[in-house]
Amino acid sequence: MKAKNQRLVLIMVAVVAMLGAVLLAMSGLKDQAAYFYAPSDVLKSPPALDRPVRLGGMVRKGSLKKLADGVSVRFIVEDEAHAIPVQFKGILPDLFREGSGVVAEGRFLNNQQFVADNILAKHDERYMPPQMAGDQHKTGRVS
Repeated sequence: MKAKNQRLVLIMVAVVAMLGAVLLAMSGLKDQAAYFYAPSDVLKSPPALDRPVRLGGMVRKGSLKKLADGVSVRFIVEDEAHAIPVQFKGILPDLFREGSGVVAEGRFLNNQQFVADNILAKHDERYMPPQMAGDQHKTGRVS
């Protein structure tokens, strides 16, 4: 076989191997590809119970209730159309507030009850730590 043909065969084998690796990776991650489920997504096509998922949306104003043990909280995550109650036991992040965005990692007990293991508070792109906001305020700079 000529050297030119050997290179062509080697390139074809490499392309087929790369394509196979990509397809294998995509099939392995197909169920994990979504960043999170919104409450409307959960009601349209509920995920399997006891499967770890992320639930994302806004914390409904007035829904945050601290329980008697001091570390458990209940709140409601909502989107434009639907809402799902969430229960969490642990320390909430500093950015967690009613009316702000949240991603809760956990499991569904049923399609209407979510138990979170971890809470990720979201902020908008205009977020600035209080120390920096105070310094800008003192210097008179406005962003």
